Amino acid sequence: MPHSITLIYGDGIGPEVVRSAVEVIDESGVKINWQESLLGLSAMERYNEAVPKDTLLSIKKTKVALKGPTTTPVGGGHISANVVLRKELDLYACIRPIKSIPTVETRFSDVDIVVIRENTEGLYAGPEVELAPGVVVSFRVMTEKGCTRIAKTAFHYADKFKRHQVTLGHKANILKLGDGLLLQAARRIRADFPKISYEEAIVDALAMRLVSEPRNFDVIVLENMFGDIISDLCAGLVGGLGLVPGANIGDEYAVFEAVHGSAPDIAQQDLANPCAMIASALMMLRYLEEYEAAERIEKALFAVLAEKPLRTRDLGGKAGTKEFTTHVIRKLRNR
Repeated sequence: MPHSITLIYGDGIGPEVVRSAVEVIDESGVKINWQESLLGLSAMERYNEAVPKDTLLSIKKTKVALKGPTTTPVGGGHISANVVLRKELDLYACIRPIKSIPTVETRFSDVDIVVIRENTEGLYAGPEVELAPGVVVSFRVMTEKGCTRIAKTAFHYADKFKRHQVTLGHKANILKLGDGLLLQAARRIRADFPKISYEEAIVDALAMRLVSEPRNFDVIVLENMFGDIISDLCAGLVGGLGLVPGANIGDEYAVFEAVHGSAPDIAQQDLANPCAMIASALMMLRYLEEYEAAERIEKALFAVLAEKPLRTRDLGGKAGTKEFTTHVIRKLRNR
């Protein structure tokens, strides 16, 4: 039976990189009925809301979505569509695998980190209130439920995928109650996983250690804001956001997306790197248990990246988005 999946092209370079991922998946032979929906700026322009009800209904029906990046105005404008989507669908776990690609030259090699970020609480998702002109309060809400389930996600992920260590990043020396709640949850959960090593690291020291010796880390779990920052830092260790996939997972629904922005300055110029979007689609295929197709696509993608002239320009090559996608499809056909 074909899979039914909600398809969100997004804004900026979103349509270009999403089309690349769709073309590659279609070439793999996996049968998918794509249900197109709008989100972000494109939805605002048509419906005057960043997250239309029809889009939420579509994801609730299909259970799975493949999503391009969306534009969120800085310092004003509509609320982040990503934040709304995560809250409405309770996509509480953001999972970002950060792994070196052997043929892509970076400062470090053999990096293999999974960042697991709480996705629905904390300062990142909290409301803001202007108490008086020039006085703003931003709320940081942490709950025992939220802390417990993200800690469980990290340990279960480590156990399932034969990972050896979980590191919890925090600022409990200053944010004693909020981050303290996360520490307490993780310390309880770790007792059920005696074979997995566990450590706690103050987040600023964690950042320093990551850029010094990232190979010392395996699974890292953090609250929302810290997770957003640290996951982008880790992406820089393996070549940047153009290579790193992401998934937002809840108990009922899953949304797979590239972790980079919508890059409106290069939109519709055939300059975007579709690797992160294709890699996110691979995470989706594995979630759907389409392992064989995901393996073939990954090998084709890595084969193209191994030939520097075939890469997109941000990776030192000469190819545009469409040409790069064509190269991946050709490699796929030959496998």
